[in-house]
Amino acid sequence: MKAIFAILLGLFSVASAFAQAADYEQFFTDKCLRIDYELVGRNDTEFVVLKDLLVQGQWAGKKAVSSQLAQLGNYRFSLTDSLTGRLLYSNGFSGLFNEWQQSPEAKHTTASFYHVNLAPFPKQTVLFRLERTNYSTPGYSTIAEFYINPKSKFIRRESTKRVKYTVIQGGGDNNDKIDIAFLAEGYTADQMEKFRADVKSFWKYMTGVEPYKSHVEMFNVYAVESPSEESGTDVPNKGVFRNTAMNFTFSTFNIDRYLTSFDLKSIHDIAATVPYEHIIIIINTDEYGGGGFYNFYSACVADHKLSKRVLVHEFGHAFAGLADEYYYADEANESMYSLEREPWEPNITTLNNFNEKWLVDPQTPIPTPRTKEYADKVGVFQGGGYQSEGIYSPFQDCIMRSNTPKTFCPVCRRAIERAMGLGD
Repeated sequence: MKAIFAILLGLFSVASAFAQAADYEQFFTDKCLRIDYELVGRNDTEFVVLKDLLVQGQWAGKKAVSSQLAQLGNYRFSLTDSLTGRLLYSNGFSGLFNEWQQSPEAKHTTASFYHVNLAPFPKQTVLFRLERTNYSTPGYSTIAEFYINPKSKFIRRESTKRVKYTVIQGGGDNNDKIDIAFLAEGYTADQMEKFRADVKSFWKYMTGVEPYKSHVEMFNVYAVESPSEESGTDVPNKGVFRNTAMNFTFSTFNIDRYLTSFDLKSIHDIAATVPYEHIIIIINTDEYGGGGFYNFYSACVADHKLSKRVLVHEFGHAFAGLADEYYYADEANESMYSLEREPWEPNITTLNNFNEKWLVDPQTPIPTPRTKEYADKVGVFQGGGYQSEGIYSPFQDCIMRSNTPKTFCPVCRRAIERAMGLGD
């Protein structure tokens, strides 16, 4: 009976996949729609300035019409059918603008941050909607809406920038795989052999960590060899500045180890050489630092002794929407999370809606003391999301908390598997 049930379940899954593919073909082509815009505002305001619409190569995501809106990220965007209002595609993301809004500068200065959203290219006119949530109020609010007519003469259809690339793993069946583009930053043209070796080394390390280790076959990986005029990157606190392909710099928001770029246009222009869903930028320096943003990009230095562990941490942010689990004993980032509502990240909680996040053994107390008795158990431990009180994390230590562990805790591992499309 079990064998018959397994066969029937397999047949149902195949039939469902065919139905989804047929549904997709009704609404989308196999091309990628790229939507470029700037988010502009201050700490309590924001609006959208549309910059560009273009056809960008092959669509690398799943060929399935979305059935519900993404629930992770500070932002989400969607495409709905203009005639029926049916939701066709959606995705969530987080970026630098919402972090900047919490800075002291944002209280008196207006700034703009470039953003790029990718979606399958529609066959008929769709409504693009951009929505925002925050850590202090529930629900989403609409920031912008506009119609996109796929036949419009203003959608650019020119060739993408051609950059040499190397297939590190896979390279086929893009819609059935998760496509990662590693980009070179601060590598000159004659340093690309080092870049290729660095990508192979990083990927080997990443796929030695669960759950990537058990599902390595799910990925296509490309090394995109984008040359810079100069080697290295900007290190403002040392007075070092370099002319590089994607304009990365340390000291983002005056945090020395925070390594980011606001130049999303250059990043996506370069990544467009290959089919991609996720972007990892390797920066050619031995300084310590990095950054990662959900469905935005991950960045890591090449040559620090902790680089590989840092990248696994940052990709946890970018791929699965995981929060930082570390905290500061003597200071609290009060503007980051409201203790009155549940954070959207799957690995921290304020206990407002905890039961929907992870399971704890009934014998484990909540909150859970940070003692040896519970050192290897899933619990609800005080401290996380940069705050020592009021935010709780599921494990005493994890890759999302420090560079000491070599593995994710069970809760983070499950979130990564969900991002892979495995399980519920």
